[in-house]
Amino acid sequence: MAEFIKIYEENPNPKEIAKVVKVLKAGGLIIYPTDTVYGLGCDINNVKALERVARIKNVKLEKSNFSFICEDLSNLSDYVKQIDTSTFKILKRALPGPYTFILPGAKSLPHPFKKKKTVGIRVPNNSIAIEIVKQLGNPIISTSIHDDDDVLEYTTDPELIYEKWKDIVDLVIDAGYGDNHASTVIDLSEGDPIIVREGKGSLEIF
Repeated sequence: MAEFIKIYEENPNPKEIAKVVKVLKAGGLIIYPTDTVYGLGCDINNVKALERVARIKNVKLEKSNFSFICEDLSNLSDYVKQIDTSTFKILKRALPGPYTFILPGAKSLPHPFKKKKTVGIRVPNNSIAIEIVKQLGNPIISTSIHDDDDVLEYTTDPELIYEKWKDIVDLVIDAGYGDNHASTVIDLSEGDPIIVREGKGSLEIF
């Protein structure tokens, strides 16, 4: 059964973050808060964990569209081909924030994603998510948690999330109620911004 731990976004307890990182390093799956909806994530470098997430989402790993949750833009070149100045300016303006940017994938992508032409990059404006990635030392892959309810697309109550996911994942973080609006997805892989999904992030910055 999954561990259920309370972490406050305002000042995340480093010991609690370390617990989460330990689970990730051991190949565990976590449910964690972002600046939009709660996400399901694992260590980007752990193939068995990646395969577990793909099975849960009922997709083939190599064809999955998981987001890469990054601490900031400093190691972007590990996952993304060189981008031009105007693209970088858009990223700088929007991140951290509730956006997912689709960018051309680098040749140095982790093995399961080698054939991917594009990757989704996310730097959420959420101190818990950022601290997890920072302590882990590399991105986590992430996918949104959907609700079975036809009206509510996303579950916002962490206790309800825990009830549903406690036998599927290894750790659930309770950071209070989440949002029920997903990130805005912008495709920058061809240069000019293309809106793929309008979500929480304002389109005015483009």
